[in-house]
Amino acid sequence: MRVLLVGAGGVGTAIARTASRWNLFDRVVVADYEVGRAERAIAGAGERFRATRLDASDQGAVSQLLETERCDVLLNAVDPRFVMPLFRAALASKVTYLDMAMSLSHPHPEEPHSKPGVKLGDEQFALAGEWEAKGLLALVGMGVEPGLADVFSRYAADHLFASIDEVGVRDGANLTVAGYEFAPTFSIWTTIEECLNPPIIFERGRGWFTTPPFSEPEVFDFPEGIGPIECVNVEHEEVLLVPRWVDCGRVTFKYGLGDEFIGVLQTLHKLGLDSTEPVEVGGTQVSPRDLVAACLPDPAGLGDRMSGLTCAGTWVRGTGKDGHPREVYLYHVVDNARSMAEYGSQAVVWQTAVNPLAALELLESGAWSGVGVLGPEAFPPDPFLDLLKAHDAPWGCEERVPRAG
Repeated sequence: MRVLLVGAGGVGTAIARTASRWNLFDRVVVADYEVGRAERAIAGAGERFRATRLDASDQGAVSQLLETERCDVLLNAVDPRFVMPLFRAALASKVTYLDMAMSLSHPHPEEPHSKPGVKLGDEQFALAGEWEAKGLLALVGMGVEPGLADVFSRYAADHLFASIDEVGVRDGANLTVAGYEFAPTFSIWTTIEECLNPPIIFERGRGWFTTPPFSEPEVFDFPEGIGPIECVNVEHEEVLLVPRWVDCGRVTFKYGLGDEFIGVLQTLHKLGLDSTEPVEVGGTQVSPRDLVAACLPDPAGLGDRMSGLTCAGTWVRGTGKDGHPREVYLYHVVDNARSMAEYGSQAVVWQTAVNPLAALELLESGAWSGVGVLGPEAFPPDPFLDLLKAHDAPWGCEERVPRAG
């Protein structure tokens, strides 16, 4: 398999390093707008890896690189504003496509906190017929959240439950970053997008609807010593993906942000610093959100200052196979000390990176196959979860006392 990896930020670098260590693929071309980042991402990776410059917004240039390098797969590791040119380039060049974040949403123009406008992934699913007609696969949302969290939902439906009342993705961590008052451990561009947009919820009989940002706070107890963290509703792809393939009554995504982080995001919004529309500064056009990102430390470089654990997982409640109420939390925890020691990548980006690599292994072996625009739930979960354990990235399933309602 020959892979074009677009994006050499934190996740892209972790993908390159992990693919090298796991000895995956015949050829990996790592492309980034800043060729120096691509070169650093593949340092020491071996002769199978090559770095090049690429503008991810230039669909024609992406197609040309795919065809010149005779790639079989385009793996998208850039932020979601570039999803559609990459998605269309893969379709035009007739190669498999994978991403970890889907096409952007646009709030409802009149009732943003009750009705969805353009939903996450809508632009991609609108082209599903073209992918099917060409016999091609676009595997969307194949990171950790979305991605592994979606695989967990399918596993629960297949093996643990006779019927599912609710699927709730819950994300929390006890990570700290020494030396910074504010240092997000993931792309601030993407974090602003998902946290300040109206969160989306799915309910059977009602469909998808939205709420105000940071709504429905709840305290969720995370495993392996992380403990209780207040989580709030955040816009995320799982809510758009899970109901397409898993029969369930409700789907939510809640993130353990913390009061300080929420306060910073709200302040950015009040000042207009979350905007992606350029403003003129000293004769130069600058996007406020890009400026914020440039002022903050690169998450990829924080690993040496980070300590603690990050947890991604899927909480499911319903009726078990035995006919009794059941509630479980399927989860994946990464210790930053371990991911740094073994892969040189901080916990959050490494946890994201391992999942598209596992998916590509399964596609290459034929254990996973399909055509069209598909989410992780469309595939059998067992080969994927077994492969994670084989790569020493184990997951867990914690039984919980079923709650009422």
